[in-house]
Amino acid sequence: MAPLVVIAGPTASGKTALAIELAEKFGGEIICADSRTIYKYMDIGTAKPSAEDRARVPHHGIDLVEPGEDFSAADFKFYALGMIADIRARGKVPFLVGGTGLYIDAVVYDYQFGPKADPVQREILESMTLEQLHDYCYKNNVKLPENIYNKRYVIRAIEQKSINVKRRVAPVENCIVVGIATDRDVLRQRITQRAEQLFADGVVDEAKKLGERYGWESEAMTGNIYRLVHEYLEGRWDEGQLKERFVFADWQLAKRQLTWLKRREHIEWMALSEAKKYISRRLASSVRS
Repeated sequence: MAPLVVIAGPTASGKTALAIELAEKFGGEIICADSRTIYKYMDIGTAKPSAEDRARVPHHGIDLVEPGEDFSAADFKFYALGMIADIRARGKVPFLVGGTGLYIDAVVYDYQFGPKADPVQREILESMTLEQLHDYCYKNNVKLPENIYNKRYVIRAIEQKSINVKRRVAPVENCIVVGIATDRDVLRQRITQRAEQLFADGVVDEAKKLGERYGWESEAMTGNIYRLVHEYLEGRWDEGQLKERFVFADWQLAKRQLTWLKRREHIEWMALSEAKKYISRRLASSVRS
């Protein structure tokens, strides 16, 4: 049975390009572990793999739900496990690739999600403002989710803390887990370059259409770029300021992703070139055996 290859890392670290190259070489398929690319129609702002990339290697975990539709880490785990089994059954190698730590952990450490949230507690949390929820998290040592502006995600993080989710101490069997270590200056440069590309690709027009269709208050629209574009369209700053704020927001996102992922001692952290050699060697060895 082919191993599960997990490539984790912050946004703009180059993990997707590496996964595509390796999946193409070893006959693999990619499952995206990204809480933003699950939404349909949000293509440019979430930096989904291009049609060309998806033609090279099959991608899964993209366009799963409508913007604003509920999709939890438990839902992702159920979906991902089904895809991993399907990919292996067809003699292919499954690659789990992304920066959403909770999605990756749910699969790699086999999270056993507890019962549904207490409805009374849920009602209390929903009555709180986002700022109050953030304050609650800080005071009660609750890890904030990747998208700290998504109220539902913050509430779910609080609920999961109280439920005390059970998980494995070590990763599941037959699993290769690698984290992409990137120099901070290089990472910031990549984020800046990607910001320019998003605007060249038309992210402002995409955000405007999505805002008109789903409403700017939709939780899917609280992600980094869409929230900022809304403020830009309201005249709060010019295009140059918008780009600067997006680079800053994406940099903060990258730091939150790294903070989450660095907690896992079983992730082998290495540069892109080393990760390519390491995974290639492990996959070649598994094929021989």
